Amino acid sequence: MRDEAQILDRALSLHNKGDITGAARLYQRIIKINPNNLDAVHFLGVAEAASGNLPRAKLLMKRSLEAKPLNVNFIENYAAVLHRAGEHDELVNLCQQGLQFSPNSLELLHASAAGYLALGRFAEAIERLTRLVAHHPRHFPAHFMLGSALAKTRQYEPALAAYGRALQLRPQLAEAHLDIGTIHFTNGRHGEALLCYDRALALRPDLAEASLGRCYALIQLGRCDDALVAADHALKIRSDLAEAWVGRGNALLDLDRLEEAEAAYDRALAGRPQLASAWCGRGNVRLRSGLQHDAEAAFDRAIATDADFAEAWLGRGRSALSLGRHDDAMTALDRAIALDPNLAGAWLAKGQVAYLEKHYDEALAAWNKTLALNPDQSSASAACLRVKMHLCDWTGFDEACTSLRTSVRSNRIVSPFMFVAVPSAPAEQLDCARSWIAHSFRHPSTVWRGERYHHDRIRLAYLSADFHQHATAQLMAGVFEHHNRSRFEVTAISIGPDDGSDMRRRIEAGFDRFIDARPRGDAEIAELARSLEIDILVDLKGFTQDARTGILAMRPAPIQVNYLGFPGTIGADFIDYIIADRHVIPEHDAAAYAEKIAWLPESYQANDRNRAIADVPADRAAHGLPEDAFVFCCFNDNYKITPDVFSSWMRILTAVDNSVLWLFEDNPNAAENLRREAAARGVAPQRLVFAGRLPTAEHLARHRCADLFLDTLPYGAHTTASDALWTGLPVLTCLGETFAGRVGASLLNAIRLPELVTTSPATYEQLAVELARDPEKLAALRAKLALNRLRTPLYDTAQYASDLEAAYFVMMERHLAGLPPDHIRVPGTAECR
Repeated sequence: MRDEAQILDRALSLHNKGDITGAARLYQRIIKINPNNLDAVHFLGVAEAASGNLPRAKLLMKRSLEAKPLNVNFIENYAAVLHRAGEHDELVNLCQQGLQFSPNSLELLHASAAGYLALGRFAEAIERLTRLVAHHPRHFPAHFMLGSALAKTRQYEPALAAYGRALQLRPQLAEAHLDIGTIHFTNGRHGEALLCYDRALALRPDLAEASLGRCYALIQLGRCDDALVAADHALKIRSDLAEAWVGRGNALLDLDRLEEAEAAYDRALAGRPQLASAWCGRGNVRLRSGLQHDAEAAFDRAIATDADFAEAWLGRGRSALSLGRHDDAMTALDRAIALDPNLAGAWLAKGQVAYLEKHYDEALAAWNKTLALNPDQSSASAACLRVKMHLCDWTGFDEACTSLRTSVRSNRIVSPFMFVAVPSAPAEQLDCARSWIAHSFRHPSTVWRGERYHHDRIRLAYLSADFHQHATAQLMAGVFEHHNRSRFEVTAISIGPDDGSDMRRRIEAGFDRFIDARPRGDAEIAELARSLEIDILVDLKGFTQDARTGILAMRPAPIQVNYLGFPGTIGADFIDYIIADRHVIPEHDAAAYAEKIAWLPESYQANDRNRAIADVPADRAAHGLPEDAFVFCCFNDNYKITPDVFSSWMRILTAVDNSVLWLFEDNPNAAENLRREAAARGVAPQRLVFAGRLPTAEHLARHRCADLFLDTLPYGAHTTASDALWTGLPVLTCLGETFAGRVGASLLNAIRLPELVTTSPATYEQLAVELARDPEKLAALRAKLALNRLRTPLYDTAQYASDLEAAYFVMMERHLAGLPPDHIRVPGTAECR
């Protein structure tokens, strides 16, 4: 026994001096003498571990735990070996056993915390580390690990405190600065994150992860060129760092260098085929390229690799949204938000889906959350204003409009669809559209290569999402049917739903070729138009709901036209012409349009001469209207009602006894808000009557219950005005500054009722009151409208189609002659049939 003890002492001495081989020989010698010498067994296990023979070390050290009494030091040593071996379940069980005998053991608390961290059991790791720092406050690794565990459970402020204590003990710990930077980045504090990454690199210039962090922070700060330099620096340190290739791809994507971005993502995937962020990046490239289905497949690969990757769910939501699959989009976006509640892009897209589905409260909540996460987003501010306009919630309206105009003048990104409805000037709308296009379509691939086709008939295609029961279809159906088939081959490219309606069947029958392209991506549709050798591609959407501007950005046709759907400029060099008239675009405003203007001789707005009006009696009581009152009405969408317009209406009601205002109710909140606004202006809320949706023919019929239609500004009545005039209801308008506010004047001039066009709010109010108080004057106007209805140009669909075709002919003549687009003036006829 004494010999064993002496040999063990010599073995331990050699072990402590680093002579592991010599110590191991002596341990083995002792075990030959006495196989039950568990000290020798244990330290032989320690020697085997030091030599890298972990399986042998584990067997020996586990056997040594049979010692009586239990040796805590043996447990601590064995715990270190289990940690090295990655046996984390066994490790935490062993530590739990040892802590019963030594509750404050630094080694066991540390090892068990490391085990819990490795197993993702962060709450238990935090409990162990909290105990550890309480008993060993100067143990800096515990503070560092505690910071990591707290960060993983999104307890960011306590995590920062823990990292701060680690840095007090070891200020030169670059990894702590790196992790602090990641916390700031996660919480949207990108400037602070950048400073932390810089500190980490100052301490450790070879810390590739810090340079990678700089790349991601710089992208968020809009400094994409600097971000690219940072990614390249990370790759210089570690060329195999797949995440750095992803960072490089992200910077290139934001610089719109799509081919280089995809190559970077491919390099990342070559090294790590299951890297979700690289698949997500590839999806974003494909989405930007108009390849929505390819994008969706890439996002699905990312999700299959990492189902908890929020950015991949966001991408999937965006791709579904771009294809019009709103339910799928919302499901994906909700999943992204559940995984990362601070993902501003997911809230932004969620708001877009909710808005398109007319869930305005939900849209407003989502966009307000976007702004809370990233206040510097003019587009989200504009969206919030537009939703509040739908709700007729005018709190802060003037300030919001002023702020929006300031943003546009500063070249900030604001959706033209949102901006066109607020008080603005044509030049501002052009600036808004140009900024939007420059941001969204920086370097699109071009499909048409400059060929000049020579067909027997002009190949004309209309692109729209509205070939169903929709206002655009109601206006255009007759035009499609009246196109001269001996001179035009007419194709519909539908990117919207088939609602199964009679209108859908009529529209389908009105074309030589009807293509349901809704499921296809932008690039596929552009290639389709190119393969059909379309001469003139007419976009009926502009920036309105479900527009697919990316198709036109790829220039699939030699002549591309902005028509009817959006009352303003697209601001893009890939759109050649806009269809207009001298009222909606006066010649002095031509410079405020990126397109060349094709002025039709009468109203630019098409109308269908064969629209059916239901044969039902004009029963006011059935619509909640008093029988003996003067009924002013406006069936414009609620967002077109501004505080100034509503104040004018209330002054009119105040001046006209026994009058009511009949409005369209888009949503119950708007109706309630308008009633409250009426009361605030001294008008009894019950004098506002609201109309819900009806089938088109019945909606037209109910106009007969009204006496005078009141238009809005700055966005006036378009289809709603022609609806009213078609039913014989006079429309009173006030001439606005922009296309959107001048359509009423265009329609009234085309039907030869210019006396209903006023030029100021005061004269608008004055004429409304005068007509309400003078039944004979109003009756004369109604008689004139009835006489002019089928004798003037507004509803002469055949002549309108001929005038429109005349504009198309001039466009083609210039193109075939090799001349650039130029303004077109289509001559008119003396009078219509």
